Amino acid sequence: MISTTAKTTSALRARPFLGAASIVALFVALWMALVWSPPDAAMGNVVRILYVHVANAWLAYLAFVIVFLASVAYLWTKRPVFDAVAVASAEIGVLFTGLTLVLGSIWARPTWGVWWSWEPRVVTTAVMFAMYVGYLLLRNLSDDLERRATRAAILGIVLVVDVPIVHLSVTWMNALHQLPSVLRPDLQPTLDPSMLASLIAMTIAFTFLYAYLMTARVDIERRRQARVIEARA
Repeated sequence: MISTTAKTTSALRARPFLGAASIVALFVALWMALVWSPPDAAMGNVVRILYVHVANAWLAYLAFVIVFLASVAYLWTKRPVFDAVAVASAEIGVLFTGLTLVLGSIWARPTWGVWWSWEPRVVTTAVMFAMYVGYLLLRNLSDDLERRATRAAILGIVLVVDVPIVHLSVTWMNALHQLPSVLRPDLQPTLDPSMLASLIAMTIAFTFLYAYLMTARVDIERRRQARVIEARA
């Protein structure tokens, strides 16, 4: 209990730093993406949408992997803090995935000529979004904290299988979506150095934002858990 409380306190103390770091990093990343990096040879300035689009997608992957790790930790230890981490990361992951789909549609309209295409990356991302919305809905089916956390943990472990499917879908199937530019099987990024630097900066900025949102959401969930436990005592 002391260890968990100390970790929670440390996270709360780090929150202002994470908030400030998120703002600064986002301003720098946006300047790099909108001003410093050059237009793409084929897509022109439309490519600038991809800096935010790709960063959203990567952070969705991170969020759902954290759900998986927290779910394993909960089943192993039965500590409510891991359930709080899982639900917080799932909610943030759903937000990032939804933004990924919206930004992808905005990019697709001038590039493919349509807002939506039933191609593998788009479909598997939409399925991932729907599955984690279902995960969040499942959590509302029981008022028993331990039963709800256990069911959610099992589902959180199973659902992570869609993360590599989404990422590798463009290499497994014929797709309109471009192949991975950074996380490639041959480990050789295909982006111009300034574009790659802008993409990395945007991903770092979104990672700070994710960490800030996590500390805030976990704190809310821990307080809610405490109120439920006190009400039943």
